[in-house]
Amino acid sequence: MTIESTGSSGSGVPTTRHHNGRAHALPLNLGGDIWADLGDDPVPLGIGFVQSDTAETSLEELAALEARIGRAHLRQRLGLEEDHEVFCFDRPGAHFFYPENWYSVHGLIRQALRLAGLYARAQRNARTIRLIRNPLVVRGLPKPFEGLRILQLSDLHTDLDPRITAAIAQRVREAGYDLCVLTGDYRALTYGPYQATLEALRSIRVGLKGPVFAVLGNHDSIRMVPGIEAMGIRVLLNESVALEQDGASLYLAGIDDAHYYQVHNIHHTVAKIPPNGVSLLLSHTPEVYRHAAHAGFQAMLAGHTHGGQICLPGGYALTWDCRCPRRLAAGPWTYGAMTGYTSVGSGSSVVNARLNCLPEITVHELRRS
Repeated sequence: MTIESTGSSGSGVPTTRHHNGRAHALPLNLGGDIWADLGDDPVPLGIGFVQSDTAETSLEELAALEARIGRAHLRQRLGLEEDHEVFCFDRPGAHFFYPENWYSVHGLIRQALRLAGLYARAQRNARTIRLIRNPLVVRGLPKPFEGLRILQLSDLHTDLDPRITAAIAQRVREAGYDLCVLTGDYRALTYGPYQATLEALRSIRVGLKGPVFAVLGNHDSIRMVPGIEAMGIRVLLNESVALEQDGASLYLAGIDDAHYYQVHNIHHTVAKIPPNGVSLLLSHTPEVYRHAAHAGFQAMLAGHTHGGQICLPGGYALTWDCRCPRRLAAGPWTYGAMTGYTSVGSGSSVVNARLNCLPEITVHELRRS
C-alpha cells in the first residue's frame, strides 16, 4: 500500500510515496513556543530543573512505532536510551565523558570566553545564521528533479537558547526551497525531558513549507517521534520514501542515529529502493559515509560535527566528535561516486557560543552529473 500526498498547488513540490506498508496521517498541530527568561546565560530545561513531560509517549504510540519499525529496533533504542540515562545519573564521573550533559563545562567555557573578551561576540555569532547555497551533484539524477531545492537544518538543539531558535525560525522564512530535511539533534541534552524541545521545534516548523522529513540524532529519544510527526514532519527510521515528479522517482532515505546508539540499518533502509533507483541518504552523522557509498547511495546529507563550533581562525576545528576524516567534518565532500555535505549546524551545543564557525541553514540545489 502506498500513500500519495501532493504539495501546495503550483509549488513544484514532488509527490511523496511512503515505503512503510501502512498509512500515517501527519496532522499539523502547531502551537506557540514556551520559554523561561533565563537572562544572558539560558540553561537548557532539564539541567538543574525538575521538569515534567506533559506529552509523554503513550503505550499506543509505542505500539504503533513497533508495528512500523519492528520490535528489535524499538526495544534496542529504548533500552539503550535507558542505559544511557542510568549511566549519566548514577555513575560517578559519568558526565566527564559527556560534556554536553555537564553544566560545569558550560560554565568553564563561558568563563574562558569572558576572560578572553570573546563571550559577547561568540554569543552574537551563535545567533548569526548564514544561508548557504550548495550545488549538489547527484549522479544519474532524473531530469525532472534537476534544480530541486532541499533545505537542510541540522543540530537545532532547540531548547538550549530561545534567542538562537528564534533566529533560526526567522532565517528559514527567508529561504527559497521545495522541501526540507532535518538531520537530527533537536534536544540540548542527551537525556531527560523533551517537551520543551518539541515546543521550541514547533516555532521553527510554523515557518517551514512543503514536505518536511527528519532523522534522529544522538541527543534525541525515539519517544519524541510521535510528537515530531504530529507537527507534519515525517521521521525516517531506517526507511525510505519516493519523491515523484513527471513520471520519475528520486528516493529519499533516512537512518536512525549511527553515532552513539548505532541502531542504523542501511541494509533495511535500501531494501525497497529499486536496484537502479537514484537515492539520497539522510544521516545525523557522516560516520557511515563508506557504508552509504558502497550501498549505492548517490548523495548523503549529514550534520553532528558542528564544524567544531569553537574554532581557531580560519575555521580550523580542534575537534569534531566524529569518526571521519577532517574533510568530511564540514561542507561539501565526495567519496567514490557519492557526493555529500556535512552541515556545521543551525544551533549550538554545550554552550550558546560560536567562534570562527558561524551556524548555517543550507539550500542544496540538485544538479545532474
